[in-house]
Amino acid sequence: MATEKIIGDWKKNKFKPIYWLEGEESYFIDQVVEYAEKNLLTEAEAGFNLTIFYGKDADWAAVVNACRRYPMFADKQVVILKEAQQMRDIEKLEGYIENPLHSTIFIVSHKEKKVDGRGKLAKSLKKNAEILSTKKLYDNQLVPFTAELVQSKNLSISTKALHMLVEHVGSDLSRIDNEIDKLIVNLSGRKNITEDDVEKYIGISKEYNVFELQSAIAIKDFAKCIRIIQYFESNPKAGPIQLILPSVFNLFSKAYILRANNITDENNALKILELKSTYQTKEPLIAARRFDMTAIERILLTLHHYNLRSVGIGSGTAGDAGLLKELVVKIMHAA
Repeated sequence: MATEKIIGDWKKNKFKPIYWLEGEESYFIDQVVEYAEKNLLTEAEAGFNLTIFYGKDADWAAVVNACRRYPMFADKQVVILKEAQQMRDIEKLEGYIENPLHSTIFIVSHKEKKVDGRGKLAKSLKKNAEILSTKKLYDNQLVPFTAELVQSKNLSISTKALHMLVEHVGSDLSRIDNEIDKLIVNLSGRKNITEDDVEKYIGISKEYNVFELQSAIAIKDFAKCIRIIQYFESNPKAGPIQLILPSVFNLFSKAYILRANNITDENNALKILELKSTYQTKEPLIAARRFDMTAIERILLTLHHYNLRSVGIGSGTAGDAGLLKELVVKIMHAA
């Protein structure tokens, strides 16, 4: 079941006795838990009927006893178990899950992993609970996710600003959400986010960012690459090597796929790369035209080598900026 479906049902006063929220992506789990904590009960009802436990300190018997209580001055109570993955003897909740009290809404936040599907607990959950199973978004899902998130806040965002934001923040969905909220505060009522806004309020330079470096590499603009790297050297937070190397690897991985399949137009590139916007195909198509297959293979191997060096394996005395300059030189001469 999706996050939107659970919250949508709650808004219609449709409740199940147990909601089990599990998996790798804590952002979606936190969304459901936060909504439950703030919205399922009125402020007056919550004083008597909202109970919150934390897995590390929670005793399974106390959790079950709380769930088996009847609500006071209300038709339902809410029991939330946060960080359930840290709870000892969590499998002992199985007895309650097998026979839950329908006036209790029991919400369990079990982050980072899923319950072992072979055990009794998992079987009881499958039979009696509403399960939300989350996983990390793939890289090609981050841009559409962010665009939808912006739209859900009744805003629009320029294509370049959108990609600047995603390239800078990466896959941390909670941080993406927070950065958008930061922009809202500073927009003074405007409804469109521009690259100027991203530069001013989030601190990402329009000219010197990972996205622009990727673009400069694709068109073999060596001078621009060096200018951007020098900016990163003076502003380390603007372009950490741990963010840059995956970005460049992603560029040439896409270029490799396009080359291997003789794809030269945006629409076919969009399909084969499973992307949502032709804007995302621009640099990979350019790189596929500028670098032949042998060069791309050599670059991918070189990127692997520099990834090892970036974590201290055979790096010598070179700093991050030095490694990036070396890397760019090798990419430019790979053809």
